[in-house]
Amino acid sequence: MLVLHVSGRRMGERSMVNIEMDVKFDFKEIQEREERLAPGHRMCAGCGGTIAVRNVLKALHPGDRAVVGNATGCLEVSTYMYPYTAYEDSYIHSAFENAGATLSGVEAAYNALKKRGKIKEEYKFITFGGDGGTYDIGLQSLSGAMERGHDMVYVCYDNGAYMNTGTQRSSATPSFADTTTTPAGKKSAGKPQARKDLAAVMAAHNIPYVGQTTFIGNMKDLYVKSEKAIYTPGAAFLNVLAPCPRGWRYDAPELMNICKSAVETCYWPLFEVVDGKWILNYEPKKKLPIEDFLKRQGRFKHLFKPENQDYIGAFQAEVDRRWEELRKRCESYGG
Repeated sequence: MLVLHVSGRRMGERSMVNIEMDVKFDFKEIQEREERLAPGHRMCAGCGGTIAVRNVLKALHPGDRAVVGNATGCLEVSTYMYPYTAYEDSYIHSAFENAGATLSGVEAAYNALKKRGKIKEEYKFITFGGDGGTYDIGLQSLSGAMERGHDMVYVCYDNGAYMNTGTQRSSATPSFADTTTTPAGKKSAGKPQARKDLAAVMAAHNIPYVGQTTFIGNMKDLYVKSEKAIYTPGAAFLNVLAPCPRGWRYDAPELMNICKSAVETCYWPLFEVVDGKWILNYEPKKKLPIEDFLKRQGRFKHLFKPENQDYIGAFQAEVDRRWEELRKRCESYGG
């Protein structure tokens, strides 16, 4: 069940949409829905990208149509080879840098054709991009699409590096990660910068809905936020932590444990921003030390050498700082 109470907002207007949603989560019914991402793709076993896509698209109500966009990256090269695609919905491939612009243009064209009576069907507009095509190369077109208020959802499957081209660092890469462009060694402890807080950047655009999530338990958090994003009028953004076995260097069955650890250590908090109101969705009863997250991944193996223990302390301090900042934001809005 989805209940919407909406006060008008059209593209370009800066007023917010007043939205109340009661999303019913029926795990069995959701899993019985048709797959909108067919199994005929070439993504790696244990890849978070396809898990994100499958579950986001399951939030579409049965019978609803969608146009799916996709920035160049792992997901695109592995789910699409002209003239074939793994998507059951209409699909459009974008360049690395313009997924936001492409789908916002499709949404605008759809509205124009519908106004003229040339299209009668209802469509939802959802585009996917990795962190390279979202945090970095595609940030300008994403920002424009969000600021203009197009009725679309941009989903970032954040695997923390440019994985498709060999694990180069991005601005989503966490501190001290070993990548091919920030190699750990005698002269370097990995990437020196902390990751960009893209969810906060998107919230600063004053869009109706921003959600941060990952794969926890029965995927309820991901599903609920996906349905809210899809059925919220106006622009919406989802940031989904989507581990990469190749770049993060973990065994495929460890994916869910890594996601849980990311949440329980507060490296990846679960929250949403609804009409500008920050809401914390989960607070661990006992916050785990960041070592629990780092030790599960080969890209941080070097941090556990005796001479590198100070870097773990620095990582923990940054996680703590961001966690407290998030809590204050949510408390100030009563969330």
